[in-house]
Amino acid sequence: MSVYRVTEVIGTSSKSWEDAAQQAVTAAARSLRDLRVAEVVEQDLTLTDDGSIDSFRTKLRLSFKYEQPIGAPEWETAEARRGVPA
Repeated sequence: MSVYRVTEVIGTSSKSWEDAAQQAVTAAARSLRDLRVAEVVEQDLTLTDDGSIDSFRTKLRLSFKYEQPIGAPEWETAEARRGVPA
């Protein structure tokens, strides 16, 4: 059985929404392992003062395989930090 975690990321690009999505996935892949699915949640534009397109933004919901860290202090219970057997 596998467990997956979901996070949202936003990519930006001066070229297209597709490029913005690729930027987001590429950046996320540098720190997340086992990326599985990227779902486009929202697309929008930033505009210049004269109304032309400044950049494309794509918000993605990414899922990746969840791995619980072993021994990381933020995951340990108070008993484990004190050396109390489970």
